Amino acid sequence: MSLPSEKIQKILHQNFPQITEKGLQEEIAIIGKLMDFEAGELIMDYGSYVRMVPLIVKGCIKVSREDSEEGKELLLYLLNAGDTCSMSFTCCMLDKKSAIRTEALEATTIIGIPLKYVDSWMTKYQSWKNFVMMSYDNRLLEMVKVIDSIAFKGLDKRMEQYLKAITESTGNTTISMTHQQMADDLNVSREAVSRLLKKLEQINLVRLGRNQITLLG
Repeated sequence: MSLPSEKIQKILHQNFPQITEKGLQEEIAIIGKLMDFEAGELIMDYGSYVRMVPLIVKGCIKVSREDSEEGKELLLYLLNAGDTCSMSFTCCMLDKKSAIRTEALEATTIIGIPLKYVDSWMTKYQSWKNFVMMSYDNRLLEMVKVIDSIAFKGLDKRMEQYLKAITESTGNTTISMTHQQMADDLNVSREAVSRLLKKLEQINLVRLGRNQITLLG
């Protein structure tokens, strides 16, 4: 999607107030590409080369990591409006293949920043450098939470945190997702997810429908 640079600058002001330098805003407005993705659409897959960094304007993106030996997935974190994917920065600057998979959890719009600008802006614009560093810090904290959850919490608590994270990210208490998709995100069996959701329904924390879970508590 192509928009006049003035509109992209307005989008930046609304969603990325930390990007403060006028010259940087103008460059993003000129070279940034506005891209739309439908719910469930793959944005970046494992093993692909990253050629752009996304600035998320609206929606929610799920970032997953794959076990190379068994092919199982684990949800690392969710990205929302105002976020970017810090792992994309690393892949871009080192010309590495992607070790993550990103998928639109709902209708999502991003501004794609081409590879050649990502690194040069680090020394040219202080607000861009701060934005990148803060992104790394936020994503690291998210992954520490995932590790803590796996190491120290039972599946029931992990499930509750997972459901709350999705509803908070999307702003919708009803999650349209299969039990298998949830099992993939949590790296557990579908049967375990189904049993646990049934248990949560019995204590009135969720209401189950066909490929839908509504959080009540």
